[in-house]
Amino acid sequence: MQSEFHIDVWISFKESVLDPQGQVVKQALHHLGIEGVQSARVGKWIQLQVFAEDDTQAKAMAVSACEKLLVNQVIEKYTLQVKQVGQ
Repeated sequence: MQSEFHIDVWISFKESVLDPQGQVVKQALHHLGIEGVQSARVGKWIQLQVFAEDDTQAKAMAVSACEKLLVNQVIEKYTLQVKQVGQ
């Protein structure tokens, strides 16, 4: 029997890749008087809702989606959080 899972996918540039949006955020914070910000990184957050047999299958579906479509693995990295609905 399949269960419903919510998956959060966070995508960001790899540390070795320049993040121009992050630089703009950092500069804007300084212009607003918010001092002490050493760096800022901007990324994407994607929520998926899937039906799967278990959390292992749900995670495998999300990994496949990331590696085939959602993430440019040359310059981006991702992390996942899988939660079964109702638990």
